[in-house]
Amino acid sequence: QVQLVESGGGLVQAAGSLRLSCAASGRTFSSFSMGWFRQAPGKEREFVAALSWTTWSRNTYYADSVKGRFTISRDNAKNTINLQMNSLRPEDTAVYYCAVSQSTLEVTTRNRYSDWGQGTQVTVSS
Repeated sequence: QVQLVESGGGLVQAAGSLRLSCAASGRTFSSFSMGWFRQAPGKEREFVAALSWTTWSRNTYYADSVKGRFTISRDNAKNTINLQMNSLRPEDTAVYYCAVSQSTLEVTTRNRYSDWGQGTQVTVSS
């Protein structure tokens, strides 16, 4: 099992920026995916971004709604993944969750992820 703890959420004005971090501990894998999902009130949890990692390759994936504004990255030394969010919009308001998968396939699919963090609130005011 992997323990995940998110941080960095908060309140920001539209067009502002926030950086979310997800610290991972526990079991490690040689190949895996880590992703960010978000859930707004009354809506389904949706894919935001993911990073897949194998011995031979690194790949990043983004939802169309955040492409060009959000960047996912990994800090190996700190065993964290980060989500840099720029040009934020009110519709980005949601609870953001970090998750880990032992698969590098179907990384945009919520059910592929086995362990989840507790979530961090992001609120963007207009």
